[in-house]
Amino acid sequence: MRLSPVLLLLLVASPEMRYFRYQRPIQAPSAGQICVPLDPAIFSHAAGNLADLRLYRDGKETPFVLHQAAPAQSSEQSLDPLNLGSSGGQTVFDAQMPSGSYSDLQLSITGQDFIATVTVSGSQQQTGPVTRIGAYTIFDLTRQKLGRSTVLHLPASDFRYLHFRIQGPLPPQSVTGLSILSLPSLQPRYVTVAENAHFDQKGHATEVVFTVPARTPVDRIVFAPAAQPASFSRDVSVTITSLAEPRRTDDSEPPRPFRAYGSLLRVHRNEDGHRLDEERLQIEAPAVNFDAPAKWVVTVENGDDAPLRFDTVRLEMTERDLCFDSPGPGANLLAYGDPALAAPRYDYAALFSPQATAATAAAGPEQSNPTWQPRPDDRPFTERHPALLWMALVAVIALLAVVAFRSTRRAPQSS
Repeated sequence: MRLSPVLLLLLVASPEMRYFRYQRPIQAPSAGQICVPLDPAIFSHAAGNLADLRLYRDGKETPFVLHQAAPAQSSEQSLDPLNLGSSGGQTVFDAQMPSGSYSDLQLSITGQDFIATVTVSGSQQQTGPVTRIGAYTIFDLTRQKLGRSTVLHLPASDFRYLHFRIQGPLPPQSVTGLSILSLPSLQPRYVTVAENAHFDQKGHATEVVFTVPARTPVDRIVFAPAAQPASFSRDVSVTITSLAEPRRTDDSEPPRPFRAYGSLLRVHRNEDGHRLDEERLQIEAPAVNFDAPAKWVVTVENGDDAPLRFDTVRLEMTERDLCFDSPGPGANLLAYGDPALAAPRYDYAALFSPQATAATAAAGPEQSNPTWQPRPDDRPFTERHPALLWMALVAVIALLAVVAFRSTRRAPQSS
């Protein structure tokens, strides 16, 4: 028998204040759109994906939306080099640029172990007056294990044609193309989940250990190395293990550790008369989320070089905001801690548009709900006691076996 939609709605748990275990006060400063940054501590006491969050004002539920400014991925627009060749012992080429403004350019260069200077000029016509934009250093230090950089950080420009002149050991055939890097105009804000300034040296590796509370997201790992050495390149591995205790009746294997990899790079040096400055001191964190606390082990491989010293290493998450419309200044209550609830579905969330003029409010300290009581278990008896169901099934099978055996013995034997 199929349940009607109305009956299904009745079976879904509804929010009631007495079943929320935790609450936080929120004071709206004004009327209009209000956004409240959520600190990492709320995730461990709320349901997965914050499904049980509810907002109240004067005892009435207030629609809201959870807004996360996720890091926008940079996009690339590829361009073909024009008039590629040599002039005066240098590699030269042009590029026709799209309309509009641009800044960062990525050169596609083949080959390794080089340092070169790229002089860039611009013009509105391919054969018109030329304006010098600047000179930029590109490099590949693979032999020294210091990576490469072929990005040109131009000021915001709108020339229809760019002219490139490369001074260095790069013949024309080493230039295979270029692309425009479109970076997001607004970078998301980050919140520290955990921070550690204690490091263990184990052989040729430096280890940093964190304990991340249950259900708490981590989006990136940020390293703050000491001032020296000024240049280095290191591989990084991340091992994440759930700290959940195995059930006594569970014979399955515990979850295996999750592993991810990245690399760090810092180059600040003068090389063959060129000034090189490049830093990549953060890595993206793996998308892992456990219902129990997790142990994060971040390992920096030093190889045969001296171990790196860090001022600190941080686990960070992108800021999550709870946004709602307030009728005016007043007290609101954020309630959570009822895992039976599903995520709410508000028209407000579907129609939400973040406003630059939105006011910011802070959530007060977490408090225990003084009226809290456990939600009664409304599951069927068989779901709450599955062992009894199996025992009854075994008893019925045994009874049927006895009946069949007796029936066989009483049946007349044929001659």
